[in-house]
Amino acid sequence: MKISGWPLTFILRTERGRCGWRPNSQLHPVIKAFLCGSISGTCSTLLFQPLDLLKTRLQTLQPSAHGSGRVGMLAVLLKVVRTESILGLWKGMSPSIVRCVPGIGIYFGTLYSLKQYFLRGHPPTALESVILGVGSRSVAGVCMSPITVIKTRYESGRYGYESIYAALKSIYRTEGHRGLFSGLTATLLRDAPFSGIYLMFYNQTKNLMTHDQLDAVLIPAVNFSCGIFAGILASLVTQPADVIKTHMQLSPMKFQWIGQAVTLIFKDYGLRGFFQGGVPRALRRALMAAMAWTVYEEMMAKMGLKS
Repeated sequence: MKISGWPLTFILRTERGRCGWRPNSQLHPVIKAFLCGSISGTCSTLLFQPLDLLKTRLQTLQPSAHGSGRVGMLAVLLKVVRTESILGLWKGMSPSIVRCVPGIGIYFGTLYSLKQYFLRGHPPTALESVILGVGSRSVAGVCMSPITVIKTRYESGRYGYESIYAALKSIYRTEGHRGLFSGLTATLLRDAPFSGIYLMFYNQTKNLMTHDQLDAVLIPAVNFSCGIFAGILASLVTQPADVIKTHMQLSPMKFQWIGQAVTLIFKDYGLRGFFQGGVPRALRRALMAAMAWTVYEEMMAKMGLKS
């Protein structure tokens, strides 16, 4: 029995009492890469949204006038659960899904296209990995910038938008098109280097592993471990840009350009302010990237494509 109508055509077949599926071989490889990326993005976004919310809340805590001790991730977690319920940890889930599902799909689709065009089958060098990662993430970042702004504002708890559409209308009406792209430069300075550094460390670490000598069952675990290592390193390098991006998107009238944002953050929070929310962000980005890449590579392999 053939069921069509979805991007992936599922063909149910009985074979020794089991059902299986295979993707429509007529789909363009770039479309397949986009679909694999979107599916992997959905899984990772649903799991790790609470860490992103905690990161945003930590970055936007007001400095204490009495100079009291730091507020940790656990304290913020307990406060959110106490005041907003456990589901409050998934606030901003809708814009996260709207942003990440097509955004990660665009990233992987662009990455696959660039690899096929420039590499023509040979493994990328460290520098080529950085360039591929930066280019692919820049395309996705520009396309999804308005949703990124809304997502950050949802997570902060400072805005009460009724829906994503209402948020888009409100921002455009009060701040113009610049509001929809507020913090874009800081976002690209965060995401493009992150993706470039991540892809470089991920590919180089994977090359150290002898996949041909590994059991097929262990390959996803090895890929996931490589992704964790690469994600932590890339997160640490790009954390200051993430803090700047958050402040510019939440208060675009106060933080109008990067230099001004850097000055005000340093004045209010000190050097430590550029690393607020670093722990939940490193956890989320490392786990999310590792899971997304592991799911993506497994799906691409099942589709008969080399990622």
